[in-house]
Amino acid sequence: MTSYLVKRVSIAILTIFFVSTITFFLMNVIPGGPFLSEKIPSQATIDALNKKYGLDKPLGEQYVIYMSKLIQGDLGPSLKQKGRTVNTIIASKFPVSAKLGGISMLLALLVGIPLGSVAALHRGKPIDNILVFISTLGVAVPSFVVCTVTMIFFGVTLNWLPTYGLYTPASYILPVFALSLYPLSYVSRLMRASMLDVLGQDYIRTAKAKGVPNKLVLYKHALRNAILPIVTYLGPALAYILTGSLIVEKIFTIPGLGGEFVSSITDRDYPLVMGTTIFLAALLIFMNVIVDILYKVIDPRIKLK
Repeated sequence: MTSYLVKRVSIAILTIFFVSTITFFLMNVIPGGPFLSEKIPSQATIDALNKKYGLDKPLGEQYVIYMSKLIQGDLGPSLKQKGRTVNTIIASKFPVSAKLGGISMLLALLVGIPLGSVAALHRGKPIDNILVFISTLGVAVPSFVVCTVTMIFFGVTLNWLPTYGLYTPASYILPVFALSLYPLSYVSRLMRASMLDVLGQDYIRTAKAKGVPNKLVLYKHALRNAILPIVTYLGPALAYILTGSLIVEKIFTIPGLGGEFVSSITDRDYPLVMGTTIFLAALLIFMNVIVDILYKVIDPRIKLK
């Protein structure tokens, strides 16, 4: 286990290095600059700002300076939000996104796994067909469409739910639903397929032949083995939750990291673009390591190499 963790951490550091390098140079290739706006400042003002933030130096030198600070955990100052550092912005905004994403992921698992199991146990019956249809629809419809439709119907037409911010518990309903619909539907379909495969295994038939109660067969044998593909999906699911929240947060005016990330791109706030990209990449890599360890916890027969 120790050697495996050392190997994964080393690969993670190397991956973050490549992500940082690629993002840095691609970001500087894009035309425009952080100090250009509708009211274009004088060239002297632009030169002074570039010198203040070190943007007047050659690109290679800027890269070396940025990476040396990154190693120390310093993501630099924001070019647009005066007096604030990227570290401060991420620390204040990420908890909002994490709470929204955590609730959405929890909902997807708590609803998707039982629905997939029920569909598998009633294969070919009306309830199976209905659940398959709903899950297929949930996978096919993009999150921004779900956001728009639910906002218009429940927020504007019926006026039942708030459509912006996260000021009350009711404010979470629409964004959580929009964010969790795709992973919930995918988990349901994945669980159904995995459960059908497990229920056809010899050890399940043997357990039933020995007179083991159906509930015990389902929960002790079938569910434990069928859930492994769901654990595999947790990594990509987290990626979807984080990237999907960028759109959802923007539509519902949620003050999370997603909105800051989108704004940083349009504003050419280079340090904030770099900081949020590196932070999200590191988070995804960390979660993938956790998923691999969960394999071992769920099924001790799996060996981590």
